[in-house]
Amino acid sequence: MEEKIKKIRSMIRDVPDFPKKGILFKDITTALLDAQTLKLSVDCIYDVFKDKKIDYIAGIESRGFIYGMPLAYKFNCGFVPIRKPNKLPCEVISEEYDLEYGKDRIEIHKDALKKTDRILIVDDLLATGGTALAAINLIKKVANPVGISFVIELENLGGRQKLPQDVEVFSLVKY
Repeated sequence: MEEKIKKIRSMIRDVPDFPKKGILFKDITTALLDAQTLKLSVDCIYDVFKDKKIDYIAGIESRGFIYGMPLAYKFNCGFVPIRKPNKLPCEVISEEYDLEYGKDRIEIHKDALKKTDRILIVDDLLATGGTALAAINLIKKVANPVGISFVIELENLGGRQKLPQDVEVFSLVKY
């Protein structure tokens, strides 16, 4: 898997000073453009969780949708979108979390999952861990989150340390 991860890492572009001066943005769009890299990314995540009896993939809006859908296809399971507020048409459950300057919330349909369902949560980036922890807590309200996976982890921001020990965390590329 190490060679595959090197290939994926080589396709992620650095964009200096985005979204503001002093930030070095890790851009996955270049990795998405290359069919082989996209396939490698999905295959690597699948390989880590293939023996976990996953019932649903839950993708965090919006880039979690990009990787979540092909993973759901590969796992032969359903997909549950974790959305920002007021995007889902039926009754929802939600989880609020802190941002650097304020609060935000994520939601899923209340009837999307049941307690015995085994869920793999997917997103593109683990940074400070706020959104990831909120997604885990949200899923725990109605189902069993067995893992959470990211394409990129920014280790120096400490997000992994905020996540519960009972949920397996996997990141393809670490910076």
